[in-house]
Amino acid sequence: MARQQQVASMLAAALLVATFASIPTSVHSIGVCYGMLGNNLPSSSDVVQLYKSKGIKGMRIYSPSQSALNALRNSGLAVIVDTGNGNELSQLARSASYAASWVQSNVKPYYPAVNIKYIAVGNEVQGGATQSILPAIRNLDAALARAGLSAIKCSTSVRFDVIANSYPPSSGSFAQGYMADVARYLAGTGAPLLVNVYPYFSYRDNPRDISLGYATFQPGTTVRDNGNGLTYTNLFDAMVDAVVAALEKAGAGGVRIVVSESGWPSAGGSGASVDNARKYNQGLINHVGRGTPKRRGTLETFIFAMFNENQKTGDPTEKNFGLFYGNKQPVYPISFN
Repeated sequence: MARQQQVASMLAAALLVATFASIPTSVHSIGVCYGMLGNNLPSSSDVVQLYKSKGIKGMRIYSPSQSALNALRNSGLAVIVDTGNGNELSQLARSASYAASWVQSNVKPYYPAVNIKYIAVGNEVQGGATQSILPAIRNLDAALARAGLSAIKCSTSVRFDVIANSYPPSSGSFAQGYMADVARYLAGTGAPLLVNVYPYFSYRDNPRDISLGYATFQPGTTVRDNGNGLTYTNLFDAMVDAVVAALEKAGAGGVRIVVSESGWPSAGGSGASVDNARKYNQGLINHVGRGTPKRRGTLETFIFAMFNENQKTGDPTEKNFGLFYGNKQPVYPISFN
């Protein structure tokens, strides 16, 4: 009898462990990008309260907005703050004193009341401006260290086309040499690489070869990568693991990835619908706590975006990536819990 009880206890313990292992942890890894290009959006304080009421754990802001940073005080949200591109990026690259001033103006007055985790030094930088990324990161890192703020990690947020070969994922490599230099620098500082990952655009541009279900976390499609022996059931994982492969080839395989943007538009273009957006974003929330086939564990991810932004330019889809309208009503039902 004692032996039977011992076996029963062991089985119960194993079942308990398996039960906890199966509980999604994505609630701890999902943030949402707070774009402000709209003339009908709530105040920053109302926005922060909306994040908290929905159980959203992180926020990305695209500039060091004083109103947003003040509203974030003592909110507990993990924050990515962007420096901005253009002249701001080039000045940060050229001048250590400018970087020091930037930290004193945009970080020191708010931290640690605002939980700034990462500074995104440029977002999807293109062309010759890419040469400013690494010196700007170096200058900001030095400025943060002098201010006693080394816990804040500097990186850059890159578009997925920094990857030259993404299929199969094990073929992933960086398209340009500057990215290998950035990756190796991040390996030395312990900062993650921030990557914007959009299965929507891959599907839109190649619907013949990419199924909608595979792009929106729906079951039914399985793709095997003979290069690494792994199996993929969704495009998001395949894209992220292509970045992992590129990091490994650059000698920076230990660099973490943070998905700094991912989302699906609800209107404005091919494949853009409320139903597809809901499937993708809910699937993303439910999935990222498990990681990817190449890297298991929680994958920190930020959905783009909190609101539809009616002042955005470009493709009509750009105005329709929001989870919410400006009146704080949801575009479609979604749960972060």
